[in-house]
Amino acid sequence: MTQDAIEQAWDAVVGTARRTVTDGLVVGTSGNVSARVGDLILVTPSGVPYDRLAPADLVAVDLDGTRIRGRLAPTSELPMHLEIYRRTTARAVVHTHAAHATAVSALVTELPPIHYMAAALGGPVRVAPYALYGSEELAAHTLRALDGRTGCLLRNHGTVTYGDDLDQAYDRTAQLEWMCRVWLTASSGPGLAPSLLSAAELDEVAEKYRGYGRPR
Repeated sequence: MTQDAIEQAWDAVVGTARRTVTDGLVVGTSGNVSARVGDLILVTPSGVPYDRLAPADLVAVDLDGTRIRGRLAPTSELPMHLEIYRRTTARAVVHTHAAHATAVSALVTELPPIHYMAAALGGPVRVAPYALYGSEELAAHTLRALDGRTGCLLRNHGTVTYGDDLDQAYDRTAQLEWMCRVWLTASSGPGLAPSLLSAAELDEVAEKYRGYGRPR
């Protein structure tokens, strides 16, 4: 892995982290972003505002969590990121404290299928049980909630999504927050209950989605 590739990946990590702030998905230093480059995991550091991150602040660990590069401590949620990289095909992970998604995580054990974009995350979005942030317990809960999925909610905490690259992981985060907002909005009318999609309808979307964006 070349130094240029690592530096470019770090720039993308920082850019994505800053985007989570700009788009209102995190406040302050909450949330974290990572990307896999070969056997290295580039991850945002703990407690540093994203607008202050510079090329010299690059943090890289191996899959065991050993810091290979950088002087700053990696995010406290490193166990969760590492477990996702070890057990899935993830090349990028985005974790946020998005407001609507966090609200939904405190209300239900699964996001009701309010929109067909749930199929883009693998199906109905589960809520991982609560555990202390940064703990191995939270990492284990998250991995179970992600079984067959590319995104989940963390109870009273936020969101986690992964993808083949940072753009895909981020898009899944944004879509998840949007779906949570739609469900909360649709559920807010007194005496009204939103219509939901059936499992068969989501399966139909998933089948169609497999060919989405491919040349014909």
